[in-house]
Amino acid sequence: MSAPGVDEPDLDTFDRLVRSAYAGLPAAFRALCGNVVIHVAQEAERELLDEMGIADPLELSGLFEGVEFGAAEEALPNHVHLYRRSIMAEWRQTRGLSLEDLITHVLVHEIGHHFGLSDEDMHAIEEAAE
Repeated sequence: MSAPGVDEPDLDTFDRLVRSAYAGLPAAFRALCGNVVIHVAQEAERELLDEMGIADPLELSGLFEGVEFGAAEEALPNHVHLYRRSIMAEWRQTRGLSLEDLITHVLVHEIGHHFGLSDEDMHAIEEAAE
């Protein structure tokens, strides 16, 4: 992807970038997610933002919804939500980071925090991404 502010992807293209980033994560990390469902939207719904006490929708770039780590396998699938407008705003402010790398970062952190991974663990996973 080119420099921030140039050729920003539409929602469909952004969705493809997200799915590509997820596919590039280490297999062992993806296995933690089970049958994860990835959702991409322009921004979080107002109701969710209100529940979380977030006034500005650009403050939420992603969300992980899922079963508690170690819960029974019969549980519903985990869900990862990524919000295009927030990620694009962060990318425009970030120097030297590709959009693909930022998307990978958000994915790893949304999933990793849910499973109790340390920042060091998540950094290693990001480094191992294809």
